[in-house]
Amino acid sequence: MKRDMELIRKILMVIEEQYVSHPIPNLVIEGYDRENIAYHCNLLHDAGIIDDFEQNLDLSGRIVLYHVGSLTWEGHEFLDKIRDDKIWSKTREVMISKGIPFIFDAVKEVASSIISGMIQGAMKGMTF
Repeated sequence: MKRDMELIRKILMVIEEQYVSHPIPNLVIEGYDRENIAYHCNLLHDAGIIDDFEQNLDLSGRIVLYHVGSLTWEGHEFLDKIRDDKIWSKTREVMISKGIPFIFDAVKEVASSIISGMIQGAMKGMTF
């Protein structure tokens, strides 16, 4: 299965919105099937972006139930960089136009650079 950064972003936003104090069962993202969502949740857990992921399989190996935990500190930091639709759109635009692969560290770096540029622009002409 191919990693989908758009789905990852959606998963992180749903976890942030829905998680209270216990794992979320069978997280639903419109337009994506259970296996795809669970696969990406497992990737997020392996990367240290979410703190828990458990799945139960039936005898044929299909996912019956899965649970995801809360975002980790790193997960919140990553989501904060890509949450805004304008920043996410610009990040994707830069990565596609420059041929940068959609790997986690590259997405973080490009989004951080865009945010830094926004900060610098906002601070022009300010005196302290």
